Amino acid sequence: MANNGSFFSTWAPRVLSILRVVAGFLLIAHGTQKLFGFPPSPQPPGGPLPFYISLAGWLELVGGTLLILGLFTRPTAFVLSGLMAVAYFLAHAPQGFWPILNRGELAALYSFLFLYFAVAGGGEWSLDRILRRVS
Repeated sequence: MANNGSFFSTWAPRVLSILRVVAGFLLIAHGTQKLFGFPPSPQPPGGPLPFYISLAGWLELVGGTLLILGLFTRPTAFVLSGLMAVAYFLAHAPQGFWPILNRGELAALYSFLFLYFAVAGGGEWSLDRILRRVS
């Protein structure tokens, strides 16, 4: 019988890295949509973006890139977790209590996912891990 503990302990940090990269890539799309209009939104904003939406776009773009690289993962993820919590409470919660009805489930999920990265780190395949080994 195979040792399942060995399989899971070997692959857990690697799958954490894969999850981090996918989350970073998806977050970048939100940032580029806010900042550059790509990919095109079904409801494009009229006029210039308010400062806080532009700031959110830059945090998503830069933060997503850092997450993909696994560089400064913990502090980046902590800031992004806060960004998503603020987005939820400012944009979604006023529309109603239930996230599925106020369309805030993605912001809530991202907030807790990034909070997890802030605690767990970048995983085995990250620049943070490489830099830690070098120093």
